Amino acid sequence: MHTANTTAPPGIGARAESTEIDLLGWGFAQDPHSRYALLRAAGDVRKHVVKTLATELNAWVVADYERARSLLADPRLSKQIEPLLDAMAANAVDPTQTIARTPRSMLFSDPPDHTRLRRLLGNVFTMRRVERLRPWIEELTDSLLDQVVPGEEFDFVERIGLALPIFVIGKLLGVPQERHDDFRAWNGVLASLQTTAEQKREAHGRAFAYIGELIAAKRREPGDDLVSALITAQEDGGSLDDPELLATTYLMMNAGYETTAHMLSSGVLGLLEHPDQQRLLRADSSLLSSAVEEFLRLESPLNMATIRFTAEPVELGGTTIPAGQIVFIALLSANRDPARFPDPDRLDITRANKGHLSFGHGIHHCIGAPLARMEGEIVFGRLLERFATWELVTPAQQLRWKYSAQFRGLEALPVRLS
Repeated sequence: MHTANTTAPPGIGARAESTEIDLLGWGFAQDPHSRYALLRAAGDVRKHVVKTLATELNAWVVADYERARSLLADPRLSKQIEPLLDAMAANAVDPTQTIARTPRSMLFSDPPDHTRLRRLLGNVFTMRRVERLRPWIEELTDSLLDQVVPGEEFDFVERIGLALPIFVIGKLLGVPQERHDDFRAWNGVLASLQTTAEQKREAHGRAFAYIGELIAAKRREPGDDLVSALITAQEDGGSLDDPELLATTYLMMNAGYETTAHMLSSGVLGLLEHPDQQRLLRADSSLLSSAVEEFLRLESPLNMATIRFTAEPVELGGTTIPAGQIVFIALLSANRDPARFPDPDRLDITRANKGHLSFGHGIHHCIGAPLARMEGEIVFGRLLERFATWELVTPAQQLRWKYSAQFRGLEALPVRLS
């Protein structure tokens, strides 16, 4: 595997890296795997400073696979929004910092609220609806690849990686194409470790304001999209209030494209760095599904699972985490735990040991996983069919990864395809 560029660009202040691993430093964002290996080797569970949106929190971080998988499904770790916000305030590094309030969504709720919200969304976001998108996604992929001039340098992240998933989620939700760039900009502000709390509040407010306008428009003129379907379910007696509808739409728009985009780009990088695996996949397209799972495992698009807190004390390997504490589960680390995945830093598209945690586990397992897998199989299949030669323009060790505590994705991936 490559060694990432750990030199911070101008304008990004370096955070001190000490014997305590800095999970918010530029160096960590560029090379998290070696740091996570140290956390796993230590064998215990410790507190670190972790950042969610604009708030730095004192939080427990779980890095090994066994405990990560167990805790993802542990009801003692709660995501119920109201007490979660209280726990965040109690564990904030700066107690004077305002914690942004947000409506309840499927992501930030426990049963029975979570059960109700997930059922309502599952009733409209069905496998049938996903499969109906397949021919359109294939056409969209072909259209984007038609614009690639053989042998000409281009940024895969910008032209394909980000473009395709945001078109797909936009179509699914009924968001007009002219608003796609707004969502990319707002999400970029929210995910970055460089932007200020004020900038994040402004982006959050603009996103929710637009979604309110979108819902109002869909009430006037329903379409064949998820937002219209959720409104119909609400009006037919579905137990979904207006703030929940707003939060659910926001969740789908933001969770539905950036993680898929990062999977596509890091998967292309993986095949560029491992030509033997690229040859194997070219020779046997039946390995596409397995390859997508391996891309997801090797570079989880989510660094950490979304925030949780202990609703009651939780004992982990001799350490008791008291009630009311913030816990983050490091998916990126768990997916490279050698106790679960032999030779975990190697890309192996035939890997028999499945069970990566990139889509989570338990009741909060990603509802959009089938769509992301479909997009991956279509894009990689088309890329290999259409382009026999792939070339990485910038040396892998000079590539930069997003300076984000939330996402694991490349800033850019300059390539030539022919």
